[in-house]
Amino acid sequence: MSALARWFVHAGYKVAGYDKTPSNLTKQLQDEGIDISFDENVAAIPDFVVNDPHRVLVVITPAIPKDHPQWQYFIAKDYDLQKRAQVLGKITSQGYAICVAGTHGKTTTTAMLSHIFNESKTSVAAFVGGIMSNYDSNLIIKGEPGSETIFICEADEYDRSFHQLHPDLAIITSADPDHLDVYGDNETVKKSFQAFSERLPENGKLVLKNNLSAGFEIRKGIQMISYGDIEAQARAVNIRIEDGYFTFDYQGPNGTITNIHLLQPGFHNVENAVAAITTALLCEISPEAIKKALTTFKGVNRRFQYILRNDNHVFIDDYAHHPRELEVFIESVKSLYPSKKFTAIFQPHLYSRTRDFSDSFAQSLSKVDRLVLLEIYPARELPIEGVTAAALLAKVPLEDKQLLSKEALPGWVRKESPELLATIGAGDIDRLVEPIKNSLQER
Repeated sequence: MSALARWFVHAGYKVAGYDKTPSNLTKQLQDEGIDISFDENVAAIPDFVVNDPHRVLVVITPAIPKDHPQWQYFIAKDYDLQKRAQVLGKITSQGYAICVAGTHGKTTTTAMLSHIFNESKTSVAAFVGGIMSNYDSNLIIKGEPGSETIFICEADEYDRSFHQLHPDLAIITSADPDHLDVYGDNETVKKSFQAFSERLPENGKLVLKNNLSAGFEIRKGIQMISYGDIEAQARAVNIRIEDGYFTFDYQGPNGTITNIHLLQPGFHNVENAVAAITTALLCEISPEAIKKALTTFKGVNRRFQYILRNDNHVFIDDYAHHPRELEVFIESVKSLYPSKKFTAIFQPHLYSRTRDFSDSFAQSLSKVDRLVLLEIYPARELPIEGVTAAALLAKVPLEDKQLLSKEALPGWVRKESPELLATIGAGDIDRLVEPIKNSLQER
């Protein structure tokens, strides 16, 4: 949503918005001239929105409950209400659109690709679902948008939003079961990604994770390249860790690139880089330019983000909120620091997700050395009977585990001073990062 807000400011529109609570991002937007309120009452809607309703576009997101007073007001007053994905689809239809979808991996892949194009192309507009460290923003605009613009956007599968987009080239990084409150079962999730791929034009291109290719029907005329494992058409080989960083060679149908050095660690980020490289080569960016751009890509906030890294402590913050994401993240951390005791602080996200994947969460979390669990972050949901952090903790086959409140966490960290620590989750755990960092530094 904030990337869209920034886009409209760049295009010369007056922009206002609502958010539930202040954050660093909302402060940035306010500093950029956007009128943001944290009051859900109708009286908080700016006068320029109230006084001229037929010249106002209201962009909504599923994160806002339908009984929100301002939403109900806009409906009653017959405002033009459109979903975020609808608006994004209209913007990106102005040029060649690359859309990146997946239940996980899409944000980092979108950001990597956006950075490669920004370093290589004269006209690009990129909408990313996280704050890119290189730009301190989730929006890149290089050159004046027009018919020659390459549009890159993250395609959100929640509420089938990505079916509003019009990709010329699509990347699908994963289609694991998630958002079962919307889809019901895994088969429906896969069918939704299949439907997304069918939005490609007859001469479209699809970069597809190899383990999905067996279940996908690729329409005639679509150029498909599989990526990922050693059986894929595009893959990483000779993966190694050098001086604490992941290095690998790329092999694909459109070229080979050796000794690619990633600042962003993790086996999953090597895979994300393979998808980005494959796409960039399809768009005729040179191997040299791709390699150079990847070596300067600093990642996305809360995606394997180092908060502290010194002789006494390694502290990493990550957005993982799905069992598979957790598993890959934990595996990567342990590969980098095999001799350190690994302490993870995890905040489950959504009651429904915790219920649907409790056994898988328990298995993934059991792979750390010490676990601290926070209460479930509800987001848009009401509590579900029997679904609690304590119930999840009881399932984790680990001796060193406990449930803590957010308030108690900084003091616990100060006392225990863990040598290798990760905060993990998609809720508001990011607001504890600074207090935890301070606790480690004080110790």
